[in-house]
Amino acid sequence: MRFGILGPLRVGGGESTVTAGRDRIVLAMLLLRAGRLVPVDELVDAVWEDRPPATARAQLQTCVSRLRRRFVELGLSPETIITDPVGYGVRTAPGDLDAEVFARTVEAARTAVAAGRQAEASERFRAALALWRGPALGGIPSRSVRRRAQTLDEQRLTALEECVDVELRLGRAAELIEELTDSVDQHPLRERLRGQLMLALSSVGRQADALAVYREGRRFYADELGIEPGVELQELHQRVLAGDLALTGPEERSFTPVRALPRAISDFTGRQETLARLVKEIEEDDARIQLVDGMAGSGKTTLAVHVATALADRYPDAHLFIDLHGHSEREPLPATAALAVLLRQLGVPGDRIPADSDERAALWRSQLSGRRAVVVLDNAGSAAQVEPLLPSGRDTLTLITSRRRLAGLDGGKPSSLAVLDPDEAVELLGRVAGADRVAAEPEAAIEVITRCGHLPLAIRLAGARLAHRPRWRVRDLADRLATGRDALTELSAGERSVGQAFALSYAQLGLDQQRMFRLLALHPGGFFDDRVAAAVADLPLPEAQILLDGLVDAHLVDEPEAGRFRFHDLMREYARQLLDGVEIAATREAATARLLDHYLHVAHAIASRMEPVASRSALVLPEPPRPDLVRASATDGAAWFDANRDALPALVRLAAAEGLLERCWQLARTSWFYLFSHGHLDELVDIHTVALRAAEQLGDAGAIATVQNYLSSGYFRLGRFPQAIELMEGALRLRQQLGDRRGEATVRRNLTVAYGANWQLALAMAHSAAALALVSAGDQPVEVIAILNNQALLLLAWGRYPESRLVSRRQLHLAREIGDMNNLFNALGHLGAVRARLGDYPGARRFLRLALQFKRREGNRFGEGEVLNELGTIERILGRPEEAATLHREALAAVTKSGDRVAACLSRNLLARALLDQGDVTSAVDLHRRVLADAVRMGARHEQARALDGVARCLRDTDPGEARSHWFRALALLRQTESPDQHEVERLLAELG
Repeated sequence: MRFGILGPLRVGGGESTVTAGRDRIVLAMLLLRAGRLVPVDELVDAVWEDRPPATARAQLQTCVSRLRRRFVELGLSPETIITDPVGYGVRTAPGDLDAEVFARTVEAARTAVAAGRQAEASERFRAALALWRGPALGGIPSRSVRRRAQTLDEQRLTALEECVDVELRLGRAAELIEELTDSVDQHPLRERLRGQLMLALSSVGRQADALAVYREGRRFYADELGIEPGVELQELHQRVLAGDLALTGPEERSFTPVRALPRAISDFTGRQETLARLVKEIEEDDARIQLVDGMAGSGKTTLAVHVATALADRYPDAHLFIDLHGHSEREPLPATAALAVLLRQLGVPGDRIPADSDERAALWRSQLSGRRAVVVLDNAGSAAQVEPLLPSGRDTLTLITSRRRLAGLDGGKPSSLAVLDPDEAVELLGRVAGADRVAAEPEAAIEVITRCGHLPLAIRLAGARLAHRPRWRVRDLADRLATGRDALTELSAGERSVGQAFALSYAQLGLDQQRMFRLLALHPGGFFDDRVAAAVADLPLPEAQILLDGLVDAHLVDEPEAGRFRFHDLMREYARQLLDGVEIAATREAATARLLDHYLHVAHAIASRMEPVASRSALVLPEPPRPDLVRASATDGAAWFDANRDALPALVRLAAAEGLLERCWQLARTSWFYLFSHGHLDELVDIHTVALRAAEQLGDAGAIATVQNYLSSGYFRLGRFPQAIELMEGALRLRQQLGDRRGEATVRRNLTVAYGANWQLALAMAHSAAALALVSAGDQPVEVIAILNNQALLLLAWGRYPESRLVSRRQLHLAREIGDMNNLFNALGHLGAVRARLGDYPGARRFLRLALQFKRREGNRFGEGEVLNELGTIERILGRPEEAATLHREALAAVTKSGDRVAACLSRNLLARALLDQGDVTSAVDLHRRVLADAVRMGARHEQARALDGVARCLRDTDPGEARSHWFRALALLRQTESPDQHEVERLLAELG
């Protein structure tokens, strides 16, 4: 090999190298992209980074000339370096560059693994790893080079892990322990290496040492990341504890198998040729993405599940399935939400799933890395919906089904499903209804499958009816289909329609069941329970349950979970056509109103117990039409919202579409606190936007002001302060026009928080004072306490600590008088924060810990994060940065769950300060810079300034010029606000001179 980059830069086949620093950077960049041109601008950036001289291009040409002379000295052709108007490149032949040899050798090793040649795989992996002489391009400090070299280092670690897996299976555990121990010491955050070391130790009987390796890792993950080890490492730990691995060696698989595929139906018929072709393509042609498209009811999902089942042994680590709802009554499942579902199927806890979509996709690909997995993405709506879900690993098979061709999806191999041919369709009918019965009446069988449009779904439904009517002839079924109604004309195949099969099933129902079936079509999608059915049909609950059981038995409604029901998409469409054709408009409108009333009153009953006291009187509803059903559902508490979260946006839209505008905005309002407190902020904004349009159509100023207020809360938590303030100012004008002093006080109270968060402190205080003037402590103590709560926080941020203490004491006194425990502990938290600012750290801790206990007991994740950050800051000031970092990590986890993005930036900034005080400058500056990028994207000026200040603190000893630049930027932002933090930055700049 003439060039080496898997270690210090090497040229010429021996240990020779290039000594000039800039020349080394240029050659490294060219070799990292061997065979391709590297643009001049990229090379200039790599050599001079942020400060290229005016003569950079000329100096770059000089570097290339020196490299060519050096090549001649080492016996290489100067033409090895290519010059082009765009940039420069390096020509390499096969075997010239050690990184290319490494990649080919690793690929050969993986091929040997797939073929079961473990010993050969071990030899090839070891040959590849032997090419490494140290970290890739070690000793070259350029950021651009280091960033690209880190990718090579990651590939080496991945190859090592795969090699260790092979050698553990070959029984070489004892030989691997020393190497694994060194690797884990160098890379303590790599859970796979740590698990392999535990396996090796356990395999030679050293269970105690294996457990110690786990404990050490768990402490490290907690200290560095603030999280627990992953599910796989935890399960491995349990196996070691149970003695499952002692002296037996590791299992063939390093992953806990995941099985999430639906059951493959036993009478699968008519797609054997397609199934065999797909299996062959996947096994022989290495086709990793398969697209199955076709019309509704053509059996796409069934085929995909059978393909996945047929290849289950080839992909033993995970079998995953998700319905993307691309063609259903529900909104298509966003890629971000789909990733969360898939990650949970793999065992990733919800609190470890990032909120950011890119980070979530990266975690998904990381979790699949190394797994031999099959993923079924069912019912996709578009290529854009699917693209973020595609795994990057070569060991994963992805099967995608859709009603439309996904032409924009690169790399996918399409298969379009037509309807069944006559022989296949007759065979399917015979499998369901009985082969002998069908064979005895071939002409009637042909007529049945013709009337069913040769669609598998329709044939199954018709065959099931025959199977449950043993006295019927096939001719009886054919005659019924011939005389039935063609209900689903838009899903016809020529003159044939699947609706006739549905009509047959529907015709067998009693009149009460038929009415229930039709009215349930009003539900806009997703799951519903028996109480919803009773409400929409206006029936006693026991009677509704009996009717639902009959619909389930007739396969017109599914019951995938006990007590939770849903329609198949096509069946709901059929029911809706029946509803439009049978029920008069007044009946449909009354049933829709009953449906919405049920959800509205249940949501209101639960929210009234969940919401803060000051919010509970904001909406007053009349008595519910069915209090029995409301009581039965309300006992579920927040779990009811969890179960119906997907249905609520659709119901709000249904109310808007049907002109039930008052119910529309009221249902959004009653859902507010659940969505707000559980961090479902995108849904909150979505449904309140619909509700605002409904309130505006009504022309109800009070309703408009109410919805604007609650819509603004979603924007506020998302860090979109200008939009939140604009909505609240609109609500304020309406309350003033209405002469609603109490409503005006509420809006001003919220404006205090919004302007305060935007660091317009004087304006915030003016609204707070105006709000207090509008309410009376004697008649409205709840409102007064809520205003005082916000005012205390505002004064604290402003640095007016004695005033904040006075306000907090008044808040505490009033809260104790009326028994408002939430605000009582809020006041204690504020008093603790004031004491900390004034230097009374023991007193501050006492107050803050009391507040923390209450907020955790109440599940107030945002409040919990606020208090934890205060406690962490105290620990850092007292010289205990390790304890501070732990508290800030806990705070970050809490506020992330609450959905507050600005609070998450604050927690990360404080964590970075604690890391700096521990001496970990690299981690601190990296974290501050990441916060800066997020804060800039959100427009959160104060957290931008805090991040810039943090970077400057990290750089002041090593790069005072860069530190000064960051402090000037921080000061400019702080001067745009009314934050007292600007004085500290001014002092630090003065110290720096």
